[in-house]
Amino acid sequence: MTNFVLAPPIAVLLLVFVGLGLSYFSATLAAPGRQSDRKLEAYSCGQRNVTHNVSPDYGQFFPFAFFFTIMHVLVLIVATAPKGALTLPLLYVAAGVLALLIIFRN
Repeated sequence: MTNFVLAPPIAVLLLVFVGLGLSYFSATLAAPGRQSDRKLEAYSCGQRNVTHNVSPDYGQFFPFAFFFTIMHVLVLIVATAPKGALTLPLLYVAAGVLALLIIFRN
């Protein structure tokens, strides 16, 4: 019986029904909302859709994010490489150095 309940399709269905039951139970406890013209608009509580005049530029942020992503992946690959494997970590380090050179070529 335990193996049957732990089978992925049965476990998913069980969790879906538990979620639906919790949703129904919590809906009975929730306070009723007030109807308004703007209740179903994009923002919660009927807030009007505000146009934003400022569009941030992430061009200066990208090199830093890319640098930290490359460094984290390089450290992860080198730190978790098996003891006898040397080729793959060196290949990753070479690719990381090339990527860093491309980022900071300006």
